[in-house]
Amino acid sequence: MSLFQELKDREIVYQVTDPAIELYLTEAQKNKKVLTLYCGFDPTADSLHVGSLFPLLTLRRFQEAGHRPIVVLGGATGMIGDPSFKAAERSLQTPEQVAHNLKGIRAVAEKFLDFTPGKANSAIMINNHDFYSGMNVLDFLREVGKYFTVNHMMGKDSVRARLEDRDQGISYTEFSYSLLQAYDFHYLFQKHHCTIQIGASDQWGNIVAGTDLIRKKLAHESDAGQPTANEKPAPSHAFGLTHPLITKSDGTKFGKSESGSIWLSAEKTSAYQLYQFFISSPDDSVVLWLNYLTFLSVAEIKALAEKVKTEPEKKAAQIALAREVTRIVHGEAALARAEAATKALFGTEIKDLDLVTLNEVFADTPSTQKALADLNASLPLIDLLAETGLFQSKGAARKEIPAGGVYVNNERVTDVAHAITANHLIAGAAIVIRKGKKNYHVVKFK
Repeated sequence: MSLFQELKDREIVYQVTDPAIELYLTEAQKNKKVLTLYCGFDPTADSLHVGSLFPLLTLRRFQEAGHRPIVVLGGATGMIGDPSFKAAERSLQTPEQVAHNLKGIRAVAEKFLDFTPGKANSAIMINNHDFYSGMNVLDFLREVGKYFTVNHMMGKDSVRARLEDRDQGISYTEFSYSLLQAYDFHYLFQKHHCTIQIGASDQWGNIVAGTDLIRKKLAHESDAGQPTANEKPAPSHAFGLTHPLITKSDGTKFGKSESGSIWLSAEKTSAYQLYQFFISSPDDSVVLWLNYLTFLSVAEIKALAEKVKTEPEKKAAQIALAREVTRIVHGEAALARAEAATKALFGTEIKDLDLVTLNEVFADTPSTQKALADLNASLPLIDLLAETGLFQSKGAARKEIPAGGVYVNNERVTDVAHAITANHLIAGAAIVIRKGKKNYHVVKFK
């Protein structure tokens, strides 16, 4: 199967600037020709998020098909801010913030692509600040600005929406962003023979600006009799390809500026949290996400799609998605820990969790801090239930315990006189009390 056909089968192809891209990719595959493509990531945070995983994995699909991906870090464009479908102007970042964020993004991106030197299709990473820092404003206006009309730029949906908002509007700074991204593509086209840019559908206008700039400059250079590249003639065409936006159940896109972001850095979103997010995927999204974010075959995904219809209660598709994404992002060992933590959440295996995993599992759970010395004799459970607020009073707890609605480390307790001792501690530091099915409270001892 051709690469482009697989992308279509997975519904990854949303828009292309020229239908000839399919033949272009097919011919390259037939002739074992290495093509170069790129995707850009602006450093608006110190990690990439789940929405960025989609283009990263698309780059990886191209690389596994033999092509060379370029990851462009927006050291320059990140200081401007992309206005695409943003309701308000971004706050400008300091150079120090950008440098910090670039470091985090670089570390994340390196996990998904092969950067081994010497390979024909080895990935490379480029900071676009490197080729803007030596350019002055006059050069930019002459070499880039003259190829775009304001009329055309104002016609972009994302720009027009901001112009119609009299309270917000759009600054010249953000208005010029698409010119910068266009020049990114032209620079890579000339210096690295990069002929394809990919991105999410909200980048369509910026990507088209790049292909337009390349076409116009090639025509201008041809008329002037100038060479099109430093080392050898550049290809005569450049292509853009977008994929659909991944949206949450409420229709909003995954993004760094949205609430509840799911990050690709373990320091910001743990493997357990990532696993739990995807295992909770809605039925109407899980099959698409399997196509977008995993390397399961199309046939395997179709089989899982059938199970969504016939056995939705088993959540086979959600489990497969959670497993595959967690493995891709955090590795096999982290997946094993996430699955163990998920199993322990309602089972007595909770006693076997290490402290790091325990904290990950119950990161958002109410907690109470107690002195370890409180366990020297014993600590009446009924006192703890009232102190933590699981019950309004000891009397209320006394009625509920015999009925079987109270658990310590997921073991049911029915004895009103039950006492907590050091033997109950998980990882020597905490116990988990549960009222009913879902009301958890962590008691930490120090």
